[in-house]
Amino acid sequence: MTSPSFRRFFHFLTVVLALFCGAVQATAPIVPIDQLTPQSEHRRATRLITHFIANYHYKKAVLDDELSEVIFDNYLDALDPTKSYLLQSDIDEFSAYSKELDDDLRNSDLRSIFEMFVRYRQRVEARVDYALGLLNTPFNFNVDESFLFDRKDAKWPANDAEVNELWRKRVKNDWLSLRLAGKKDKDIKTTLAKRYEGLKRLTEQFNSEDVFQTFINAYTTAIDPHTAYFSPRSSENFKIRMSLSLEGIGAVLQSDNEYTMVREVVHGGPAGLSGKLHANDRIVGIGQGAAGEITDVVGWRLDDVVDLIRGPKGSVVQLQILPKGAGPDGTTRTIKLTRNTIALDEQAAKKKIIEVTNAGVKQKIGVIELPTFYMDFEARMQGNENYRSTTRDVRKLIVELARENIAGLIIDLRSNGGGSLSEATELTGLFIGTGPVVQVKNSQGRVQLERDTDSEIAYSGPLAVLVDRNSASASEIFAAAIQDYHRGLILGEPTFGKGTVQNLVDLNRFDEEANGKLGQLKATIAQFFRVEGDSTQFRGVVPDVSFSTGFSAKDQGERALKHSLPFAHIAAVNYTPVHAGFEQLDVIRKEHDERAAKDPAFQALLAQERAVQQAADKKEISLLETKRKAEHETTRREQNVRENQIRVAHGLAPNPLKETEGDSESDDAGATTENDDKNKFDVVLEEAAKVVRDFAQGGAESAHRMADAQPVPMSTHGDTGTAATPQMEREKIH
Repeated sequence: MTSPSFRRFFHFLTVVLALFCGAVQATAPIVPIDQLTPQSEHRRATRLITHFIANYHYKKAVLDDELSEVIFDNYLDALDPTKSYLLQSDIDEFSAYSKELDDDLRNSDLRSIFEMFVRYRQRVEARVDYALGLLNTPFNFNVDESFLFDRKDAKWPANDAEVNELWRKRVKNDWLSLRLAGKKDKDIKTTLAKRYEGLKRLTEQFNSEDVFQTFINAYTTAIDPHTAYFSPRSSENFKIRMSLSLEGIGAVLQSDNEYTMVREVVHGGPAGLSGKLHANDRIVGIGQGAAGEITDVVGWRLDDVVDLIRGPKGSVVQLQILPKGAGPDGTTRTIKLTRNTIALDEQAAKKKIIEVTNAGVKQKIGVIELPTFYMDFEARMQGNENYRSTTRDVRKLIVELARENIAGLIIDLRSNGGGSLSEATELTGLFIGTGPVVQVKNSQGRVQLERDTDSEIAYSGPLAVLVDRNSASASEIFAAAIQDYHRGLILGEPTFGKGTVQNLVDLNRFDEEANGKLGQLKATIAQFFRVEGDSTQFRGVVPDVSFSTGFSAKDQGERALKHSLPFAHIAAVNYTPVHAGFEQLDVIRKEHDERAAKDPAFQALLAQERAVQQAADKKEISLLETKRKAEHETTRREQNVRENQIRVAHGLAPNPLKETEGDSESDDAGATTENDDKNKFDVVLEEAAKVVRDFAQGGAESAHRMADAQPVPMSTHGDTGTAATPQMEREKIH
């Protein structure tokens, strides 16, 4: 199973910043424009990729004119997502290829897509030259005009005059953002000149391999968002991503227009342990060492940003961060991280106890935080009887918590992106007797059952599973099984909705010429289904008790990705729920809703989520300096109010509103943010503990009365089936 962190490849490529000691940034040469032509390896790779997708992909997509048009749109979006370089006349000219790309793929004829890239590069060079010229012209920030920075739904510029006006406003906005950050005009000019020259240089460094990779991923993501092609260079990054021993800062990144955005912070890495870097933060600058000069990386290619962040273990890297929810002109923070190995122990399950009050009496609710579904495969293969695994560790923690006389247990799967399928199955077995856990249907339609065969139950008390929008894959399998068996309550948000399995194919193994490197293909080859027949794909797992957020479920996870596989249903298998149902569920929901509505800390958290959503929905920004300053001040004050609501609710004194010079802060200055308090005060987990208290007090009393329910009907395939794919190594697929 793959992490949900993989998105559309070029502008939504995800990489873990894992590194080898001593890796340094390489200076790529400028590629002469006449060298941007298809290579023989590209033609061979194209034949293999189209063959594998046609014969083994779970979705039987027909390579026809309709799909060709989607590929065409994807390729343009990969080249110019902000519609800031190409003109409408270019699009009109290229449209002749829109229904020919399917034929080009079948014939391994890549000339047209290279032609399109060459035009794009020429447009970038012209736009950057124009932008550099604007830096010598003074801007008037007393003019009430605005800049449309989110151009996803905008039209292509009609002519040179229109694209010039777009770039005038863009450069003016970039200047104003740095001006509001406290930079002097001379420094602003230098910073922006480097930024734009870097944009041009990076585009000129794109080689034939980069162009081919971009186009093939326009094809693969037209089929589903988790199928991707990795060029030989990208394949190395992917291998690092899948390694159990990661060395770096421990962050999953993706490109979002011209920003490098943090998709996920890896548990146990320097970033996660520091508490200073968070999902949806954007990295806008990077410095080497504790006091090195910050390099502006806005507009950089993702792999070049990765190269700059890489470095030897024990060395320091500075990251200039534009926090989650802040607009493009928001306050930045500079944090320092020491590169290090991501320890498996730090990614392992951990326990804690939360005390809640019940009728004046304190009760203990046990919590097991599970960042991923892991197993030390190497130690197991070597015959080490004490190898680490999710199930083994959780079993030990349950024993330790039982000694504390807990009244209930929470399995915290928030931001758990998946991992080992066998561990998700075995972990389910700690809470149920024997029985099926998940169905796996392959591209040939055959279904295999993953079963718990151990009748021992490690914990039989009140149970809840806490999930959020980033709980995916193996997390969803476990949560769905607990829900289907009526073994415990699912709390939180609808999960990510990734119910598919990917397999990695090394194209070099199938190359008859065996000459050159062809890269790898990650393709969707199977889909997960719950024991009651529904897929976890797209819909995810819907909680029994939903915690309100500022986000719409339809805009999160798989539901927000283009060309996702749809929800599906197959026949149920034979399984017997532990309980008939939870008779007090409506009462528990009502008590949660009433409590959350009155809890100032919970409401402050919702307000923050709404503020983040509003910032994400914003498409236009004012270029009037007085208005921008007023907006900044309002945002700062509102953030301070929300932070203090949480602090006061936990008995702490409010923090005063800080006076800042410009809009840049350093973690060395002891800057506190809402994210810091959210990490210190886990408002959601605290509320989950109260729900479990209510469940243990009332709902569990009725739920624990075993019902004489008939088993759920068995599917036609019964309890047998073939593997999802003969080549699939499910243990090692994340």
